[in-house]
Amino acid sequence: MTERMIVIGGDAAGMSAASQARRRRRDPTDLEIVAFEQGHFTSYSACGIPYWVSGVVPERDELISRSPATFRDDFDIDVRIRHEVTAIDLDRREVVARDLAGGGEVRAGFDTLVYATGATPAQPSWARDEVAGVFGVQTLDDGAAVLDWLDREPRPRRAVVVGGGYVGVEMAEALMLRGLDVQLVEQADQPMSTVDPDMGELVVDAMRASGIGVRTGLTVTDLRERDGRIAAVVTDQGPIPADVVVLGLGVRPNTTLAEAAGLPIGPSGGIRVDRRMRVPGVPGVWAAGDCVESLHRVSGLPVHIPLGTHANKQGRVAGINIGGGYATFPGVIGTAVTKVCDLEVGRTGLRERDAVEAGFEFVTVRAESTSRAGYYPGARPMTVKLIAERVSGRLLGAQIVGWSEAAKRIDVLAVALWNGMTVDEMTALDLGYAPPYAPVWDPVLIAARKAVDALRE
Repeated sequence: MTERMIVIGGDAAGMSAASQARRRRRDPTDLEIVAFEQGHFTSYSACGIPYWVSGVVPERDELISRSPATFRDDFDIDVRIRHEVTAIDLDRREVVARDLAGGGEVRAGFDTLVYATGATPAQPSWARDEVAGVFGVQTLDDGAAVLDWLDREPRPRRAVVVGGGYVGVEMAEALMLRGLDVQLVEQADQPMSTVDPDMGELVVDAMRASGIGVRTGLTVTDLRERDGRIAAVVTDQGPIPADVVVLGLGVRPNTTLAEAAGLPIGPSGGIRVDRRMRVPGVPGVWAAGDCVESLHRVSGLPVHIPLGTHANKQGRVAGINIGGGYATFPGVIGTAVTKVCDLEVGRTGLRERDAVEAGFEFVTVRAESTSRAGYYPGARPMTVKLIAERVSGRLLGAQIVGWSEAAKRIDVLAVALWNGMTVDEMTALDLGYAPPYAPVWDPVLIAARKAVDALRE
């Protein structure tokens, strides 16, 4: 008898699960796979949207890894785009979906369900739908809407980005590259709260030097419109004129359907899953991607870290297991990189406040160095910050802010962190050296030596 696998969500996690399950069980008479996606696209890079908006990536389709037709033809997966799942009935083992293009309702039974709905952007009460020119940036449809607005008459000249996380900072750069006057508004004392304040200051300085206005400590309270179009963002310190507004206020796990169906939700707000991506206590139901919570390997706490790399890995794990194999997802350490114009930012592990929350005693050090040998043309400043556990010297977290060759150095620190290395062990790492790529003492090694000295003190 053919088993039916239903996937809710057609992006990274959902389609990774579907394709892996198909690879493991190629006979379509053994496993039927149906994937519901409410948008127009499958398996695309949402992280690439700011670079499409800026023009660095010229075509939308360059962000699409596999189209619905590819999944149908090459993987025998029945992909139904523009279908929004509205309910999950665990007793009857079926999902209910609305056909957004053709109208009507679809009911589909399942033996196995993969919940991969991703995350939804934070939507404050003041971001009213009736005001034209206000955008979230989560899907390719969102990116297309922004580009359409920027090309309309009268052409927007002033942009306000609300929120200074990864999306906010990247969209501020994208809009600046398109020639707009950009103001980034952040309620906290600094943007880029994923790094510690002292490192965030370096990011703010670079943004301002590149021509992006950064206004911190402001609370947005309302929008002002003119003839139905956005005219200004109203803050507790006065209005800021705007012809286009982009929301970069972060995301939350999209668990609306899961909660209604009674799936367990963890303390981070994401769906609880085990190491094989099964939803505990609900046979035949799996979840993966930005809608689930993960184990942080350093703090030991459940966390929600939405990132395409995790989503693809988690979907792959779920698909292997559904297909009859065995795989586990070991957790996350929060490694991430981004750029603001030429400035590169990387982080992994715990920030200082995370280490405090997890109960660690620790030391922190900052090391200033350069990306290449100081005498080699193009050498630029780089700041490396390490957080190490007191007594043991185990690395707990790291951050890097610098120019060329800065961001990907975080991967060295991520590997050290993943494997539980101490800063003393790190001082002997055999890293590559040549004047065009690093000083004779790499910035990572300089920071590790400095951390060892701090522990001895």
